[in-house]
Amino acid sequence: MQGVARMKIVRLLGIISLLLGVLVLPSRAQQAAAVAKTDPSGTADQPIPPAVLRELEAMKKRIEQLEGELRNRDTRQPSTTLTEEKAAGGPSVPDTRVASTSFVQPQGESSGALSSTSVPEKPQKAEPFAFADWTWLTGSPRTKTPAFDSKFVTPEIRADVDYVYDFRRPKDDTIGGSSEVFRSHEIQVTQLGVGGDFHYDNVRARLMTQFGMYSFTTPRNDASTARGQWNLDGAYRYLSEAYGGYHFSAMHGINVDAGIFMSYIGLFSYYNFDNWSYQPSYVSSNTPWFFNGVRVQFFPTEKLKIEPWFINGWQSYGRFNGRSGVGGQILWRPTSWMSIVSNNYGVGADTLGNPNRTRMHTDNSIQIKYLDRPGAFLSKAAFSLTGDAGCETGGGVSCFGSRNAPKQSFLGFMAYNRFWFHNDRYGLTIGGGKINNPGRYLVLVPPINGATAASGTPYFTANPGDPFKAWDASLTWDYMPSQYITFRTEYNYRAASVPYFSGRGGVTPPGGNQGSPGSVVDGFTPDLVKDEARVIGAILVKF
Repeated sequence: MQGVARMKIVRLLGIISLLLGVLVLPSRAQQAAAVAKTDPSGTADQPIPPAVLRELEAMKKRIEQLEGELRNRDTRQPSTTLTEEKAAGGPSVPDTRVASTSFVQPQGESSGALSSTSVPEKPQKAEPFAFADWTWLTGSPRTKTPAFDSKFVTPEIRADVDYVYDFRRPKDDTIGGSSEVFRSHEIQVTQLGVGGDFHYDNVRARLMTQFGMYSFTTPRNDASTARGQWNLDGAYRYLSEAYGGYHFSAMHGINVDAGIFMSYIGLFSYYNFDNWSYQPSYVSSNTPWFFNGVRVQFFPTEKLKIEPWFINGWQSYGRFNGRSGVGGQILWRPTSWMSIVSNNYGVGADTLGNPNRTRMHTDNSIQIKYLDRPGAFLSKAAFSLTGDAGCETGGGVSCFGSRNAPKQSFLGFMAYNRFWFHNDRYGLTIGGGKINNPGRYLVLVPPINGATAASGTPYFTANPGDPFKAWDASLTWDYMPSQYITFRTEYNYRAASVPYFSGRGGVTPPGGNQGSPGSVVDGFTPDLVKDEARVIGAILVKF
């Protein structure tokens, strides 16, 4: 700090000397002009006053003395000033000792020897997956830049509003078997989300609400809330994501988060704005959208993420029994046109009231962008392929089936192909999939007489060995005039091996729900059919 101060003093003295010179020279010029008028011959020319000359000579000697002292001090301590300032977290000061060698370089030393005394900054490691644009992926938002950002918070607002035309025209307007659409021939708010990402001093948090249909339909598919007290489905009803954590600057980053976070088993995002289609196939629709627990995200390289989970259970606010679940994700993106992800779950005992039955599940996806021609009519094309397998064992069931333990398994796939047109302003997606789930342990319970996952319903059983096979296909057209909005139209056809979807008579007893949720109503039989066809129109917004 003293060296910086001395440099400032030297510069100040130099400025003073220049000012004196400026003041003296005009004065002498004026005197010469006056003499010239009275003495055209020039014989009256006067010299600079001796007092001024003595003062300038003294200033010159003083400046040379200060330069010498500063030169000797910098030779003894070549890097102390800059290093101390950085270590103290002070302002960044340009290294004038390197920029102006005449100020500090001792006689006989080269400028290269002097610059070697500077402390090199440690190179920053690349941000994970920042080497490419991933907005083409299904399950990822396509917004390239946030509408607003700050050092503390990146806010986020989402709106999902739809209208469904069901060709079966159920008289109670109720749609079953889906985790994305729930009522027909009505305009419904599927989700209104307000929240964002918070980040400061390596501390991180995320909040996203789920007002609208999601606030009721998502908790009703969690049976764990029937165990114990404190009404967990009410406590978390209006939250889709809510967690806090910390970022450690090791490897390419380590994040530790606790709370409610997305699962992404089944590839598609919980938020329809992020997906290539509105109604995903069964592999995605029947697997978890969220987990409640702790996750740790390791980024060994900029292209790889390893993320273990310790969670309450399979899409559950609490535990179904006395055992928690574990799982994890491995995400690898070796190039800008490929993404491979594997999600795995196990150990959890996720059948309510049956502590001896455990579950295992593996979910694996690949996405490839095989065409990218900016400016062309067909500007981009990509496909995704997902395969899932799982089973339950113990408590009267087995993975492969036996005489005393029926088969309780899950096997399915889904595939989608996406095209983008006219600078990604329009999108066309063709896709579908198929599942086989004997035992029906992952099949969504139809909402007959208010049935939930906890209550079940005698009108659609989920006993060990009960067969269930289903398949679907969809065609989706998107208009995307801005990165923040999508106008979507979609056609779906879905079919099952047993009556499952809402028919013309609906699934609600005359006069509304009666008795406890899912109970039998005398004289009432729900109208369940084996297939359905519908058209969806939606407006999707994300800021």
